[in-house]
Amino acid sequence: MRGILFATGLICGLIFSAAETLAFEVEATQVFGPADPQRVLSVLSTTDIAVLAPVITGYLARNPGLGLTYVMATSQQVHRAIAEDAAAFDLVISSAMDLQVKLANDGFALPLPEDLIAGHPSWARWRNLLVSVAQEPVVLILSDQALLPGEPVPRTRRELIALLRDNPDRFRGRVGTYDPAVSGVGYLFAAQDARLSDTFWRLAEVMGRLDAQLFCCSVDMIEAVSEGRLLVGYNVLGIYAGSADVDRVTVVELEDFTLTLLRTALVPQTAAAPGAATDFLRYMLSADGQALIASGDGLVTVEGAAFDRNPHLRPIRLDPGLLANLDPMSRSRFLAEWRAAMEQP
Repeated sequence: MRGILFATGLICGLIFSAAETLAFEVEATQVFGPADPQRVLSVLSTTDIAVLAPVITGYLARNPGLGLTYVMATSQQVHRAIAEDAAAFDLVISSAMDLQVKLANDGFALPLPEDLIAGHPSWARWRNLLVSVAQEPVVLILSDQALLPGEPVPRTRRELIALLRDNPDRFRGRVGTYDPAVSGVGYLFAAQDARLSDTFWRLAEVMGRLDAQLFCCSVDMIEAVSEGRLLVGYNVLGIYAGSADVDRVTVVELEDFTLTLLRTALVPQTAAAPGAATDFLRYMLSADGQALIASGDGLVTVEGAAFDRNPHLRPIRLDPGLLANLDPMSRSRFLAEWRAAMEQP
């Protein structure tokens, strides 16, 4: 269970005024660099520490005397930390593209230098405030126990619906997906699914009839599938699915369409060291930085050609359309439909 962090003063190496009280949930923290750094860069992120550790280590090797404090939280808590708590982080990296666009649109992000974004693909940045550092598919995962001998792997949502619908006893209580009411990235995926195809709501109804288990995080879903507690995990982040036990889990990029997430970064208005944050971000986007990101734990570098080679991949675009799903009334209606699908008799 995640602990809730209430603090004033020194928090994870970050100093706040005594008047501030922060209450966002933190999953993990790690300090990189020398034991007594001359300067400290603070990063708030949804990405597991191990995934970005290579690029962090590579950057610090080029900057002796610099330390980096990495704080990991869920996408909803990352947004809360910046939008509500005004937490003084230098760089924010999140998988919830819509929440990142909202932070930038609502005035919480500093402009990025023109030379940093000039060479970046237009579809992988938003204005001069938000930029993608990696991309990854959103996949289906199946336990080795999910299919009977000779039974084909479902390659489309229609085939997945048929498999679940025709085998209720096998799959009841053993299908998992994100809870969009709890997970920011889960809500993003569900909203994008619904926009691209009406099969999403048919699938949601089938999962509801099978008493689907709802999760906050891909890692928890993958663990449940790897251990056989779940047979199916739907809309799992590809970066974490790729690290699952290959002998027990099959990863499927659905051929009707596979959403492709962009992990994005911004420098918040509250940054104490915006120059250092921009420098680190520039390194992440460099050829050396992208190579180190790819050498981590499954992240894919920003590459438009991937969509030409794999036409089933559908990028979630960084555009104002992401804000429409966050409108309170739209979100409320969507979640009401979701609950109705999940709570069928």
